[in-house]
Amino acid sequence: MKTKIIISIAVFLSVFTLISCNSSNNTNVEKSEEHEEHGQEGVVFLNEKQQEALNLKLGGFEMRNLTTVVKTNGQLAVSPSDIAEVTAVVGGNVKYIKVFEGDKIRRGQVLAVLEHPDYITLQEDFAEKANNLKFAEQEYLRQKELFENNVGAGKDFQKAKSEYNTAKAKYAGLKARLRLLNISPERVLEGKITSTINIVSPINGYVNEIFIRKGTYVDAKTKLFEVTNNNAIHADFIIYEKDVHLVKKGQTVHFTVSNKPEKEYTATVFAIGKEFNPDIRAVNIHTKINEDVNGLIPGMYISGHLHTDKRMTKTLPNDAIVSEGTKSYIFILDETVKPEHHEHGEEGEEHEEPENVKAFKQVEVIIGQTDDGYSEVKLIEELPENTKIVLNAAYYLLADMKKEENEHEH
Repeated sequence: MKTKIIISIAVFLSVFTLISCNSSNNTNVEKSEEHEEHGQEGVVFLNEKQQEALNLKLGGFEMRNLTTVVKTNGQLAVSPSDIAEVTAVVGGNVKYIKVFEGDKIRRGQVLAVLEHPDYITLQEDFAEKANNLKFAEQEYLRQKELFENNVGAGKDFQKAKSEYNTAKAKYAGLKARLRLLNISPERVLEGKITSTINIVSPINGYVNEIFIRKGTYVDAKTKLFEVTNNNAIHADFIIYEKDVHLVKKGQTVHFTVSNKPEKEYTATVFAIGKEFNPDIRAVNIHTKINEDVNGLIPGMYISGHLHTDKRMTKTLPNDAIVSEGTKSYIFILDETVKPEHHEHGEEGEEHEEPENVKAFKQVEVIIGQTDDGYSEVKLIEELPENTKIVLNAAYYLLADMKKEENEHEH
C-alpha cells in the first residue's frame, strides 16, 4: 500500500512539473510575440492626434551656406529718387485732400486741391499777355515789311521788334508758370478761368504722411505730403571694421524684419559705402532684396548674416536633430512599417486605425557647423531620394520611443 502511494505522488509531481514548464514556455512565447507585435527597435509610432499635438512638420534637407558668417543689422530704406516731399509752387488755401495715409498712388494723381484769388489774377495776366503778343507780332511784321521795302524808318522797325520779343518772353513765362500749377494755358485762352489748382504726386508709390488740414493756408515752402515708392525698397546694413575686408559685391545676406521674425528674406550686395563712421567704427552696405517687398516699410529694423563664400551644404533645423550621449539622430518617415494594431494614450482608448498611424525611424547622423538655427547634417548611410524628414520635435519623438521600449521590456 505504501509503495502504491509513493508511486502516485511521484507521478503527480512529474505531471505538475511538466505542466509548469509548458506554462512557462507559453508565457515567454506570448511575451515575445507581444514585443514583436509592437514594432521594431529604433522606430516610434504616432497617431494622427499626436502628430497634430506636436505640429509635426515633414520635409527635406535645405541647402544653406554655413561657412564664414558676418553678423549684421540695419534698416530698410529707399533711394533719394524714390522718396518725394510734395510742396505747392505758390501759396493757397487747402480746399480738398484727396488721399489718406497709406494710399497707393500713381504719378500725376491729384493729392490735394488749393484755391486762392492769385490764381485767377495769374490767368488774367496770361490772357492779357497772349493778346498783347498777337498785337506786337502783327506790328512787328508790318514794320519789317515797310523797312525791307525802304518805306518805313529803321527806328520804328527796331522798336516793334523789341516790343514783340518782350511780349513773347512774358507770354512764355506766364505759360510756364501755369503749367507748373497744373493749369491748362489752352483752356485759359478759351476763357475758362479756375480759382483752384491741383497738387499732384511726382512719383508712383504710397502716401507716408500728410502734413496739412482742410482750410489751412500753405505757402511754397510748406511740406504737404511725403510719398515713397516702396517697390524700390532696399536693405542697408552696418558692417563693423573687423569684417569690412570680408564683404564684396554680389554676396548674399539672409535677414529678417523685426515685425516678421518667422520669414527670412535674402538680399544681394550691390554697393559698399566708402565713408567710415568713426563713432561706431563701421561702414554701410546697400543690398537689393530678392523677394517680394510687399508689406515692407522704409525705416523697419532688420537683422541678418552675410556669407563670405558660396559653399552650400545639407542642413536641417536644430529642432530636427536630437543627441543621445555622443551620438546625434534625426527621424524619417518609414512607410514600410505598417502595424496591424497599435495602441497609444490612456487605458481604455480605442485602437487607432492602422492607416492613421505613422512610423518614424531613428537615423544616426553626424553634425557639422551650426548657425542661425540650422545645422550641417552629414549622413552615415545615404537615404532614398524624396525621403521625408521630421523637421521639428525630434526630442519628443526620442522620448516617446524610449518610453515605448521601456514599456515593452516590462
